Amino acid sequence: MNTIQLECFVSVAEHLNFSKASRVLKITQPAVSHQIQSLEEELNVKLFTRTSKSVALTQEGLLFLPDARLILRTAFSAKERLGTRERFTAFELGCHNHMELDLLPEALKKLTEEFPLLRPSITLVPFPSIFQMLENGQIQAALGIKEGRRESPLAFKELSLAPMAAVCSPEYPLAQHKSLTFRELARNQAEISFISCSPRHISDAVFTPQSQLIASFPPERRYFTQSIESALTLARARIGFTLYPDIPKCRESGLRYIPVTDLPRLRFGVYYPRSSSDYPVLKRFLALIAEELKEKK
Repeated sequence: MNTIQLECFVSVAEHLNFSKASRVLKITQPAVSHQIQSLEEELNVKLFTRTSKSVALTQEGLLFLPDARLILRTAFSAKERLGTRERFTAFELGCHNHMELDLLPEALKKLTEEFPLLRPSITLVPFPSIFQMLENGQIQAALGIKEGRRESPLAFKELSLAPMAAVCSPEYPLAQHKSLTFRELARNQAEISFISCSPRHISDAVFTPQSQLIASFPPERRYFTQSIESALTLARARIGFTLYPDIPKCRESGLRYIPVTDLPRLRFGVYYPRSSSDYPVLKRFLALIAEELKEKK
């Protein structure tokens, strides 16, 4: 596996077009196809499905894309460091969605002021990949919901204890309630529809009540989406409601968050390797992100 193969793969994945990828990379289309084919042979998987009219990522291609981007970024960062006399410090963070990304700017601003040679980078990580990436050292920390994992080499710093909420448009029938119960949501099917997310983009702690709830709705009242962002967009369109933790500073404007009182609160915070707990940059980041979340409550 080499960076040329990975650059070709990432470019085709971003454009879903071999011709556009070849123009961006300034190499011939047959050369791009050859690099993709050799990468597929090395990985022993198909990364794309191709027809005469379209190109699409396979499931394996979708899984490999974050890794390919991370490998390229690491390679380019290493090349930059070796080409300069200054010793830059990489700090790789993981997030799952743009709401979590919104928590980072102020903390990272202060962190880079205190560590001028720090070069932070952020990767959007699907939930099934987050623990492996942390344990393998691909990222140094990741925001997320606490999962019930045993004997883990990962530590967890709690930032917020978040209630589960029914999230909907202010004009949706549920919006009149100040609080709800899970039973009320499950039996009030004549007026409302439920929007569920893919388990790849939400934690098991969130997906479990979502899956339980959607099972109680008839097919005509169910909607399935790939991400929480998509679910919130449908909620904003008054198509239905979704279920998600109400985390400070992560609320989407223009939506109502109604606490579901008989569901347990979820622990939101930062995962990081226990072996890195004394790393000065990580320790300072944990303090800054805690301050940021506390200030924004």
